[in-house]
Amino acid sequence: MMDGPRSDVGRWGLSPWQPPTSPSPEPEPEPEPDRRSRRGSRSFWARCCSCCSCRSGADDDWGTEPHRDRGGGRRPGSRGSDSRRPISRGSGVNAAGDGAIREGMLVVTGVDLMCSRSDQNRREHHTDEFEYDELILRRGQPFHMVLYLSRPYESSDRVILELHIGNNPEVGKGTHVIIPVGKGGSGGWKAQVTKSSGQNLNLRVHTSPNAIIGKFQFTVRTHSEAGEFLLPFDPHNEIYILFNPWCPGDAEDTVYVDREDWRQEYVLNESGRIYYGTEAQIGERTWNYGQFDHGVLDACLYILDRRGMPYGGRGDPVSVSRVISAMVNSLDDNGVLIGNWSGDYSRGTNPSAWVGSVEILLSYLRTGSSVPYGQCWVFAGVTTSVLRCLGLATRTVTNFNSAHDTDTSLTMDIYFDENMKPLEHLNHDSVWNFHVWNDCWMKRPDLPSGFDGWQVVDATPQETSSGIFCCGPCSLQSIKNGLVYMKYDTPFIFAEVNSDKVYWQRQDDGSFKIVYVEEKAIGTLIVTKAIGSNMQEDVTHLYKHPEGSAAERKAVETATAHGSKPNVYATRDSAEDVAIQVEAQDAVMGQDLTVSVVLTNRSSSSSRTVKLHLYLSVTFYTGVTGSVFKENKKEVVLAPGASDRVTMPVSYQEYKPHLVDQGAMLLNVSGHVKESGQVLAKQHTFRLRTPDLSLTLLGAAMVGQECEVQIVFKNPLPITLTNVVFRLEGSGLQRPKILNVGDIGGNETVTLRQTFVPVRPGPRQLIASLDSPQLSQVHGVIQVDVAPASGSRGVFSDAGGSSRSGETIPMASRGGA
Repeated sequence: MMDGPRSDVGRWGLSPWQPPTSPSPEPEPEPEPDRRSRRGSRSFWARCCSCCSCRSGADDDWGTEPHRDRGGGRRPGSRGSDSRRPISRGSGVNAAGDGAIREGMLVVTGVDLMCSRSDQNRREHHTDEFEYDELILRRGQPFHMVLYLSRPYESSDRVILELHIGNNPEVGKGTHVIIPVGKGGSGGWKAQVTKSSGQNLNLRVHTSPNAIIGKFQFTVRTHSEAGEFLLPFDPHNEIYILFNPWCPGDAEDTVYVDREDWRQEYVLNESGRIYYGTEAQIGERTWNYGQFDHGVLDACLYILDRRGMPYGGRGDPVSVSRVISAMVNSLDDNGVLIGNWSGDYSRGTNPSAWVGSVEILLSYLRTGSSVPYGQCWVFAGVTTSVLRCLGLATRTVTNFNSAHDTDTSLTMDIYFDENMKPLEHLNHDSVWNFHVWNDCWMKRPDLPSGFDGWQVVDATPQETSSGIFCCGPCSLQSIKNGLVYMKYDTPFIFAEVNSDKVYWQRQDDGSFKIVYVEEKAIGTLIVTKAIGSNMQEDVTHLYKHPEGSAAERKAVETATAHGSKPNVYATRDSAEDVAIQVEAQDAVMGQDLTVSVVLTNRSSSSSRTVKLHLYLSVTFYTGVTGSVFKENKKEVVLAPGASDRVTMPVSYQEYKPHLVDQGAMLLNVSGHVKESGQVLAKQHTFRLRTPDLSLTLLGAAMVGQECEVQIVFKNPLPITLTNVVFRLEGSGLQRPKILNVGDIGGNETVTLRQTFVPVRPGPRQLIASLDSPQLSQVHGVIQVDVAPASGSRGVFSDAGGSSRSGETIPMASRGGA
């Protein structure tokens, strides 16, 4: 990966952030569709900007293919109540092209795709949770349909099913699929008659495991002695086809996953946990992926259209996931999210305020404009939503102490002056407190054997890959073993999880010398949400061999041999008998804190005199630091085998003026051992905890019935929070909702009550966040067990449950500290 532009002060320390010249306005959440009357509603596509119709200037890797409105002027996902669409006689087309229907011709008068959420097709294809009425299929798996004919079907009749996608459908590219009934089709497509009764013809249709994913037009052609009939295209008969992790055997989909618990978690779960903070102070937040919410599937396909990805390549999960990693960020291609690490979010939404992907994706679909703003966990959360929606098993992964290697050295180089004070103008590499990306599961036929399984995809724009801000897919096996020559982007990801931190000290002659190498400082913990629970799962072992083991050192040596500094360790000194450890108490935002440094003399025979320097600064989670606001210098004498502790108290008033996003601080510790010449160096990051929102459900929840939730928050700061905004959403419960509540006084407690109407049964997650200029990263979640509507089978309800964007909400109650 090559260097890209440095634009954000909180992301790279060399250039101040400049706001866009034409900033996008604050996006409004997608309004709740009117589920009681959908006929005649305007197409999602028609509401997008004109550039959605034709994407020009796409890169040569993916090419361009213009997009046209395939929705027939109707909002995707809408249909009438009767899926059998009768066709009037004379509305078809005969072989002569004159439109006349001759006596004895086999006319298709209607089609039933059996596509309601409670029908067999949707249930067997695990697509019954999608809030759509169209037929949604997973490729490589059969489905059923019924054709209604003008007369009984005869053995001499020929029936051909046809599917089209794109502007210029071609059989050779898989964009025009021809399926003769009763005969073997091409590429795994075939259709068989299961029952012929009167004028009804029941068919079982097999889709190809390599089919293109997307929304297809469907039509039927018949041949009889009386002539040929072509069923006119009806937008009610559009068919969505997705990847299929349930497709095993000879016709195996390349995304097949052989564990049902994995499929339930990584494909069907609509919410998850995202981890942040530091390794010693892990924070967690619930994220609403919302991949089955109405409109999200259209948004995911629209992303591929905006990239100009050729339809013929959309059956390959490697290509699709790579395009998604490019398009979820806005650089290069006006993708979904604008990244912003500056701390100034006045022209959009603070990344910490988002609680899910739905509002972001629907805003992008509705406006065609990139949504402000995102940071790594937002990019990763949206990527999980998109890939799960399209059928790829995907999880959100957090790497603590994640390196950002800017010069392909595969080491993190940190420079100090003669007194071991950091030289920030030289420190281009950075170590992020945490970084969030994605794993998705697929085979890699483009690589040698042994590289199937989990692949890293990272949509956060850090460095370019082949000139584009994208990253992956990259096999975990190549990362683990340092095989940095394997595509895609293995060197960059390897450095993120398994590079060494190299400390360089400036010498009297101006040269630099390595004074310390920290081998266990990068990729110290890699976690994801555990299957079937809200616990975290440690997946570090999938990315790297045990720290310090022979296999791990071999992987590092293999990787660095292909880096820009293959002889980086040549000048390393090794005299180390004084150990250093940093401790920081579990501090809360608004309170005083203390940091401590423990020195231990491991020599059993000699005393050691240490000159110690402590420098404390605030830091963005990306490792970019502010100026030092407190320092301490002390000389410590250690007897043989003895330890001593140096403490530095920090008051709220001292750190308050310097705070940036995430409330993180960086302690740089350096020292010099007089007797041995050993140089001590250590960096320790810690964060200030923020409070949680307390959510309480007031009464039982049932589909279609109004329910109420209570939200309680106590301001931990002695200052007033201004322009406080709450966000509330949950798949199957509440469309994205923004609540403006004004100011909250210092140490004040407030209580809000909000109503919502569940639309789908089962266990659901209702998620809330609070954001203000003075305090962010405040979240809460509650599980809501929704009962089916009385007398229903638990299918998609017509109930509402939305609120207009930016609603001003009065407090239910306020209280002092």
